[in-house]
Amino acid sequence: QVQLVESGGGLVQAGGSLRLSCAASGRTSSSYDMGWFRRAPGKEREFVAAFGYRETGRYYADAVKGRFTISRDNAKNTVFLQMNSLKPEDTAVYYCTAGVYTTSYHPAYWGQGTQVTVSS
Repeated sequence: QVQLVESGGGLVQAGGSLRLSCAASGRTSSSYDMGWFRRAPGKEREFVAAFGYRETGRYYADAVKGRFTISRDNAKNTVFLQMNSLKPEDTAVYYCTAGVYTTSYHPAYWGQGTQVTVSS
């Protein structure tokens, strides 16, 4: 079992930045490919970013490419999502995930989510 706890969400004006953190714990948590999803109001959950298999690459949704950056501190078992140039359409609950990236990303564990609200 892997436990994931997100933090860092909040309210920010359009054009601003936020950094989300995800602390991972549990058996073999460090062996998973980490990622982020989000769910906007009235919409389905969507992929945001993830590491490739064994951190061979980083993958982003087109909507966030060039603005968001996923990173990882392996010593602290923590994953980050740096979000710059935020837009109102980035408003969503953001979820940290632990999974496997093959030809696409397959999350196996989910955090509880953290709210990000971007005002115009």
